[in-house]
Amino acid sequence: MNGKILVAYATTHGSTQEIAESVAEALRERGLEVDVQQAGKVGSLEGYKAVVLGAALYMFHLHGDARRFLTKFRKVLEAGMPAAIFAGGPFEKADEQEFADVRKQLDQDLAKYPWFKPKSIEVVGGKFDPTGLKFPWNLTPYLKGLPPSDKRDWDKIKGWAESLPQFFAAPDN
Repeated sequence: MNGKILVAYATTHGSTQEIAESVAEALRERGLEVDVQQAGKVGSLEGYKAVVLGAALYMFHLHGDARRFLTKFRKVLEAGMPAAIFAGGPFEKADEQEFADVRKQLDQDLAKYPWFKPKSIEVVGGKFDPTGLKFPWNLTPYLKGLPPSDKRDWDKIKGWAESLPQFFAAPDN
């Protein structure tokens, strides 16, 4: 596969950036050239063969920078640039039902972008630290009472990332 892959991420506390860097490293280990950038700072998709977008879900919606990224690059993505997306999500129990619930939320949010046709969608576990809560979430007793957690499965994330080149090198691209 020729051309660079962009791994763009939208994060507030850095957890999604850590996942994006792990995805990029797995792609590099497969011999691919990869750039990692904060989604809100991406100026152009020129020179990229494919894009992986990573976003946290906050209150049932994609991070604002991810939504703006999709809007900003609609023409390029709609024209067929191969794309994949991952979303951080479950940080409490991270059981099968919680993952399914987060995937449903992600699908509902992505439905607002019917032209965006990612070749792969993955929900990864999330990370939560109640000491990092900002207004108004720091006023929510339930959230403040939760213990810190990190439900990211690094082996699963790496395995998903390693599967991406097959989607990006498909003949229709």
